[in-house]
Amino acid sequence: MKKLILAILCFSLFFPVVAGTEEKAVGLHEALEIALENNHEIRAFRNALSARGEDIGIARSFLLPKLTFEERFMRTNNPTYAFMARLNQKRFSQEDFGISSLNNPDAVSDFQTSFSFEQSVFAPKADIGLDMARKEYHAKNEDYARKRQEIALKVVQAYLMVLTAKEYVAVSEKAEEDAREHLRIAELRYNAGLGLYSDTLRASTALTDAEQKKVSARKNFEVAKRALGLLLGRIEPVETESGHPEIPLMDIGYYTRAAQERQDIRSLELRYENAKNGLRFADADYLPVVGIGGSYQFNDHRRPFGAEGESWQLTAFLKWELFDGTKREHEKSKAKYQVAETEEHLNGLKKAVSFNVFGAYLTVRETQKNVELSRSALKTAEEGRRLVRVRYGNSLSPLVDLLDAQVSLDHARATAVAKENEYRLAVVRLSYESGTILKDLRIE
Repeated sequence: MKKLILAILCFSLFFPVVAGTEEKAVGLHEALEIALENNHEIRAFRNALSARGEDIGIARSFLLPKLTFEERFMRTNNPTYAFMARLNQKRFSQEDFGISSLNNPDAVSDFQTSFSFEQSVFAPKADIGLDMARKEYHAKNEDYARKRQEIALKVVQAYLMVLTAKEYVAVSEKAEEDAREHLRIAELRYNAGLGLYSDTLRASTALTDAEQKKVSARKNFEVAKRALGLLLGRIEPVETESGHPEIPLMDIGYYTRAAQERQDIRSLELRYENAKNGLRFADADYLPVVGIGGSYQFNDHRRPFGAEGESWQLTAFLKWELFDGTKREHEKSKAKYQVAETEEHLNGLKKAVSFNVFGAYLTVRETQKNVELSRSALKTAEEGRRLVRVRYGNSLSPLVDLLDAQVSLDHARATAVAKENEYRLAVVRLSYESGTILKDLRIE
């Protein structure tokens, strides 16, 4: 009975671990949707974008009225303040005009309750600041869109790396299988007195090497799945569905036209406009600020929030800074330099984007040709290995020729897999450089 309970306990402890490590295969489209929702960089950027949106509200607040409630308490025998407090409390009498009362008043308590407001009527810096906050938010939104494209590129790269690593495992298993067959043939020939013992040793060494490569391939496969899971915001590895996703290749005009509307270009264009706004912002320091204000006040000498006396006032004000130690002149010059700086960055980015799209398109054409060549090389290597194996079986070639042919075949298999992966990555990179990656992958 004790043994049965122990077995059940061990099973209950072990089963959740096994269930938790089960890998669910996801397609590329699903992987992208998960990443664009759960990737930590994306989530952090969303928060940064929301924070930038709050800057609009902060900037708008300078154009809205400021309402203030205040409760103060004062106790004093200062002649001026005591005289004022009694007046505000409407307790002033004829006796308070006595010389001794004016010069040496009794201590007076005053609870002052006030509601006040202030409203800007003409505040050019606040208007410009609101426009700048809006443009910066829109620029940040374009940055967010570009960040989504960047994460999509990383996910596709990781997804293809998982598929490639899986194919490398298959290639290594095939190489091991071939090496095992070579060892079997060498042992048969040696046992029949037709071969050398050294051939069996060489074949055994080749098998060991193939087994080591398979171990490394499996390790790389597991790491690739874990890397994909990390991009999806997960700790556990993520398996991919079988088969490579279709990534369309368009003509060069499609990419060059789209590239000039890339999100980071639009973002920098908005910041260029904001740099111009910065010049206007500096010019606004030369203008006055006009506003109105007012307050309603209660005074009481016995209790807070009392109302022995009530009064109100309305005000209008104009504030004009006539000299600030040449600070405005330097700020205006700084703003001019920042406009020129941003313009140069924008022009440079447009040219760099055009260059990158052109280079990425040529890379696609290059990798496309390399895929064809690698497939041809693979067919040649397979046929060459087949012929050498036949010749070795008929004692017409030494084992070293068969091992060399096998090395060439293994290399051709791995190269074919790598070139296929390079081509797909090149197409994805081209879509990323032109800013069409989410559209091409049917995410947007």
